[in-house]
Amino acid sequence: MAIDLLSALDDYFELVHADTDALRMQVYVLRYQVYVLETGFESEEECEVFEAPDGAVFHYERDEYDRRSDHFLLRHRRTGSYAATARLILPDPDDPASLFPMEANCRLDDGKRIIDPETRKRLSEISRFAVSKDFKRRLGESGTQAGVADNVDVYFEPDERRVLPHISLGLFAAVMRMIYQHRLTHSYAVMEPALHRLIGRFGVIFNPIGPQTEYHGKRIPCLGSVDEALPNIKRVAPSVWDLITERGRLLV
Repeated sequence: MAIDLLSALDDYFELVHADTDALRMQVYVLRYQVYVLETGFESEEECEVFEAPDGAVFHYERDEYDRRSDHFLLRHRRTGSYAATARLILPDPDDPASLFPMEANCRLDDGKRIIDPETRKRLSEISRFAVSKDFKRRLGESGTQAGVADNVDVYFEPDERRVLPHISLGLFAAVMRMIYQHRLTHSYAVMEPALHRLIGRFGVIFNPIGPQTEYHGKRIPCLGSVDEALPNIKRVAPSVWDLITERGRLLV
């Protein structure tokens, strides 16, 4: 029987567009938790501190790419906690030739990097894909950044609803929505191998464009095209297409 991913996600989580300063601060605080405290990927010395009017002190992780990024949060309905976040780095409006993080940090195959000036105006990068340790409960997930077990077959047991990777798919749906809403055509992503395998099972096409590299752990530099990805997702996994597009509503 087909799984209604949109309803399954909605039972547990809410996608929240971080389009205010307060919500973006929630993004940066969660990123501090994941990237500094939980994984050590970023240095605490390079992070910032915010003191609220009530005296509460918050540490947060933010970088130079956030000024040209859009963000989403995934909120756990029962507790109200923010479980995960992802950002989409947009083209630099002042300098479309400005590098994306993947271009600056990964070795890419000859001819695979997008250099055409017009295409770069519609290029993005999926970034800061992070899941709180409080929501990495399955075997093998706790040491990961994206919250996906290395053996993705655990997500395809008979009781698929119980082991459904709600968080990873929810974040990916949010990212695809941002790509579409900003009218972008291509996106880079530096993915954990397990996440790349998982989304591939659902028909999501992100083609490797360079060798696996050591960048906050093992990562694969990839490039995806909206024109290629969405039709294939609809063909391979209609329920995931429903999740990403809210059953086509977001494509109208």
